[in-house]
Amino acid sequence: MLLKHLSLTDFRNFARLDIDLPRRAVLLVGSNAQGKTSLLEAVYFLATFTSFQTHSDRQLVNFVAAKENLAVGRIVGEYQRNGSSHRLEARLILEPVGMANGKRLRKEVLLDGVKRPLSEVVGHLNAVLFVPQMSQIIEGGPEERRRYLNLTLAQTVPAYARTLSEYSQALSQRNALLKQLNERGGDPEQLAYWDEILAERGAQLVLWRIQAVSELETLAKNIHDHLTRKNETLRLDYQPAYDPLPRPPGQMDLRFDTPIDRSGLGLNDIRDGFRKALRGLRREEIARGVTTIGPHRDELRFLATGRDLGDYGSRGQIRTALLSLKMAEVDWMKAKTGQWPIILLDEVMAELDLSRRADLLAYLGRAEQVLLTTTDLNLFTPEFVSQAEVWRVQAGKIVSEQWPVTSNQ
Repeated sequence: MLLKHLSLTDFRNFARLDIDLPRRAVLLVGSNAQGKTSLLEAVYFLATFTSFQTHSDRQLVNFVAAKENLAVGRIVGEYQRNGSSHRLEARLILEPVGMANGKRLRKEVLLDGVKRPLSEVVGHLNAVLFVPQMSQIIEGGPEERRRYLNLTLAQTVPAYARTLSEYSQALSQRNALLKQLNERGGDPEQLAYWDEILAERGAQLVLWRIQAVSELETLAKNIHDHLTRKNETLRLDYQPAYDPLPRPPGQMDLRFDTPIDRSGLGLNDIRDGFRKALRGLRREEIARGVTTIGPHRDELRFLATGRDLGDYGSRGQIRTALLSLKMAEVDWMKAKTGQWPIILLDEVMAELDLSRRADLLAYLGRAEQVLLTTTDLNLFTPEFVSQAEVWRVQAGKIVSEQWPVTSNQ
């Protein structure tokens, strides 16, 4: 995977930017709020069609352009994948609606000039992102970890995004019906249709997550062993809200540090069990007006030598676990797709001690294309800097003496 050219129009503080990217590490250097992180955000948006900085996509449209009646923010990437050249374009369209001064945001995605649904294009360009605020994957709520799983799998498993979208739509309809049955009464068998869709799509999501977490854990554990000199053991504990592995009779509902092996479970077993569990919970769920089990309530915990890092991890332990996870994610994506993902690191070096910096720089030397932001080049070894492309970023403009860059404010 090689991103050869990136073009931005009215995206964040870039009114217009055109960049040719090299096949090596690029160091984006500059003060804060100059556009370094926005450049990484644009590349990551082409991979996932979501921002890692905001939950409101309308904030991605240049604030000056957004004052116009119609504003369009554009991100265009030209890249090579499996020896073929492609062009991926994302349009963020702010357009007026009926109410006075009201606007709505609409997304359009074009792959090689043809409009495509988001679920069909996610993952055509792969990127792995590492930013300091990603500590929320470990320290934040369960929704942060589900989001991490969804974004990672959507880039790697071709049908994951579509299946997740279909599951979410069915879940919304089922919840609306549960609420209606609670408030107005009716035949609970009306739920059977949505139960079937939820069980079918949900079982596939659970199976993919079981496989992905197991594979990521194996890779991350080996990297973590190296980073900690085998002083700690990392484990990823996937806890599905509907657990297809039956609990032994009489076992108390306690958390154990014993790994649970779900690798032998098949899709049909998970689907049939999920369907049965939904039927068994109908009365309770009608009373609550919400679906209480399924992938939308899954959990993922990170443990180091039996200690839950989300509850008891030190800052250093959390950073090391995240670094291990992100390195594992790169290797996992490459193994699954046959392509190196683009690696995006935002001010990561300042968060690491000297030994972790050395480990990370050694690892990055294997990758095909890396974009890093920093305010201080001294955080990098002279050897790494000499082999990288150094770009100065200031007020939405990029200047490089070594590589052709066109940038217009």
